[in-house]
Amino acid sequence: MTIDLSVKPLVKGFFDPATNTISYVVKDPASAACAIVDSVMDIDYAAGRITYTHADELIAYVRDQALTLEWLIETHVHADHLSAAPYIQRQLGGQIGIGRNITVVQDTFGKIFNEGTEFQRDGSQFDRLFDDGDTYTVGTMTCTALHTPGHTPACMTHVMGDAAFVGDTLFMPDGGSARADFPGGDAGQLYDSIQKVLSLPDEMRLFMCHDYGPNGRDIAYETTVREERAHNIHVAGKSREEFVALRTARDRTLAMPKLIIPSLQINMRGGDLPPADEDGKRFLKVPINGI
Repeated sequence: MTIDLSVKPLVKGFFDPATNTISYVVKDPASAACAIVDSVMDIDYAAGRITYTHADELIAYVRDQALTLEWLIETHVHADHLSAAPYIQRQLGGQIGIGRNITVVQDTFGKIFNEGTEFQRDGSQFDRLFDDGDTYTVGTMTCTALHTPGHTPACMTHVMGDAAFVGDTLFMPDGGSARADFPGGDAGQLYDSIQKVLSLPDEMRLFMCHDYGPNGRDIAYETTVREERAHNIHVAGKSREEFVALRTARDRTLAMPKLIIPSLQINMRGGDLPPADEDGKRFLKVPINGI
């Protein structure tokens, strides 16, 4: 992979306090082209109500800056927030991309949610499925997708100039790493993926998908490879075996994300809602003792 640290995209982060997610608009420094990474669709789960306040902020920014949206990137199938990619695509265009192992996730959760044969498990809900090392362009900027599984099988890190969007592979140095106990997750794979990210140049900017403000600090979501390598509380100075032991023990203490049920059903469809029934109504399923 060729990395050009002289290419410095303008990165604008949008924090969603309801899910502690950061979405990004990434602008090619040499044109008006941009990408959106990990958008959020709002849900009032108890009321069964979908809204688009967070997505509308992204849309307004793209329009106000007179940008052209070329890509809507999903770093993985999120279990803690719903993707707004199709909603944004209908208004701004662009292609929706995710890692090729979305098919593994679709097969796993298609069975858990008893989706039947009508649910396509081939990734066809997305415009592009990325393999490790695949490249694409945002304006004049060549971007590279790196397969970084462990949190989920489909996790990808997207390198755009001197910026890399790591999804849930890493948190800020004082936040450590994401869980690896979802179906298809693997703590050893996660360690290997983190090392892959940390093999990027020291100066590479890293952008997180989530931040929870540990120990009461302000929300933060940008760091560097150098800072993560030196100070990440789950990784720095730890062997693979030590990381796996730490991650496995920690995962046993964690509750399921509160939006895991709607998130998985919608995100494995590329951000679309389940199909309507004969009366035009849409429903989400809750598998009992099944997830």
